[in-house]
Amino acid sequence: MAGSTLKIQDLHVEIEGNEIIKGLDLQISGGEIHAIMGPNGTGKSTLASAIMGHPSFEITQGSVELDGEDVLEMEVDERARAGMFLAMQYPSEVTGVTTSDFLRTSINANREEGDQIPLMKFIKKMDKQMATLDMDESFSTRYLNEGFSGGEKKRNEILQLLMLEPKIAILDEVDSGLDIDALKVVSNGVNSMRSDDFGCLIITHYQRLLNYIEPDYVHVIMQGRIVKSGDAALAQRLENEGYDWIKEELGIEDERVGQSQEA
Repeated sequence: MAGSTLKIQDLHVEIEGNEIIKGLDLQISGGEIHAIMGPNGTGKSTLASAIMGHPSFEITQGSVELDGEDVLEMEVDERARAGMFLAMQYPSEVTGVTTSDFLRTSINANREEGDQIPLMKFIKKMDKQMATLDMDESFSTRYLNEGFSGGEKKRNEILQLLMLEPKIAILDEVDSGLDIDALKVVSNGVNSMRSDDFGCLIITHYQRLLNYIEPDYVHVIMQGRIVKSGDAALAQRLENEGYDWIKEELGIEDERVGQSQEA
């Protein structure tokens, strides 16, 4: 059975009247891992936030469809229930809600009433996935991300990915702040999800993550558009040569598109 397809066409996104995404096209299907790279401020994180329905980002034109359904007509929670997932660049802390309670509630929110996941099945699955990510079992009873280091927060995002098993995942700079050991662990977690039923978009600045999660497609975003696409070799060339050769090739003088909240 073929997996789901996320189709983005002619997407335009503004924040506070400043257009960041300027006509972006992208299609991600089950079984595919895509990576988006580009200089700071070119719209990478804006793309992720807009797709998932962040209220600060206004989509002024274009369409986003998941299996033919209009994503832009869905509320944020409906997008999650439809099978979309975002691993955030800066995960929020939630006081008073344990990681275990948060995950069990999230899983049950995606199931029909009366079909909640049995407690022992949930615990067994969570123990298995925490072991995959080399996470101490004490994390399950700590408040969500409260007091977590940057690396621990990123592992916790991937734990959510493994537990929720979405159709399409967007990983927004999940490698930032990770040392090499944590990077390998997080990458192993993502790789364990590879299947025809799972599609993934990785937003990253660095080739090093793609050494461990080899993408099927690599896209370069500049001036709010995808300006070049290729395979994993494109990411390696960017690592070796930077972005100047693309700007020269395409006659791009200023790669920034505006204040897009990217670091």
